[in-house]
Amino acid sequence: MSIGLDTVIRNRVADFLEVPLNTDGDFDTTGDPTFVLMGSGFLSLDENPQAQSESRAYISDASATSIIRGYEVTFPFTADLIASESAVMALYNVGRNQLQGANAEFNYVRAELFKAPVSANTYPARLFRVSAMIDSIEGAGTEIMEMSGALNGVGDFVDGNFNIITREFTATDATP
Repeated sequence: MSIGLDTVIRNRVADFLEVPLNTDGDFDTTGDPTFVLMGSGFLSLDENPQAQSESRAYISDASATSIIRGYEVTFPFTADLIASESAVMALYNVGRNQLQGANAEFNYVRAELFKAPVSANTYPARLFRVSAMIDSIEGAGTEIMEMSGALNGVGDFVDGNFNIITREFTATDATP
């Protein structure tokens, strides 16, 4: 398999989770919401759009007609449990404390660094509201503790741009 010039390598998609931080910049449930990079600690963070379809067999056709009626997006992840990583600890907090409803929800931005910047340090991005579903927190003996789960979409995403330095999202008029 050859890698072409247009191949997108995973590190060209940047993921940010909005979590409460204290004045030292560490995860703190009473802190101010700030977007933090989901980088160190995360072994994988995928996007599964999961299109929802419906089929109808019309009497004049030999084959069924399918339409896409919606999406049920999930972002499955696996992460090493690193206590100094705020995004990891925010998700760990959900699983550890078995949080539910709005207490397990976050704003999540997926920035496309492989696209041309719209201005200095600002890239096309999508803002999602997600609920964190933690499936396991495990590790044996001398192993690094590992956490896995998924960020499940809540409603529709917002198209826009994200500044990776100031960590600010700006919605655009574009609709998906």
